[in-house]
Amino acid sequence: MRRSALSVILNLAEGSAKKSDRDFNRYIKNSLGSINECAAGIDVAFGEKLVNEEVFKNLMIKASEIANQLGGFSKSLR
Repeated sequence: MRRSALSVILNLAEGSAKKSDRDFNRYIKNSLGSINECAAGIDVAFGEKLVNEEVFKNLMIKASEIANQLGGFSKSLR
């Protein structure tokens, strides 16, 4: 989960240096994939009882908000 969470921001940082919106958008989509990996990890952690329901719900809400922001950002570059 740490790797995928870090991948979200690192993809955005790398993509921001690209010269075209099309190239940057590819990195945003990679970030979107990474936030979905985070959500999957959160789901597994909850299933394994590593986090309680309150933490699970809070993290899933945050992951969903980030995914929505990335989706909106991606859409604005098309």
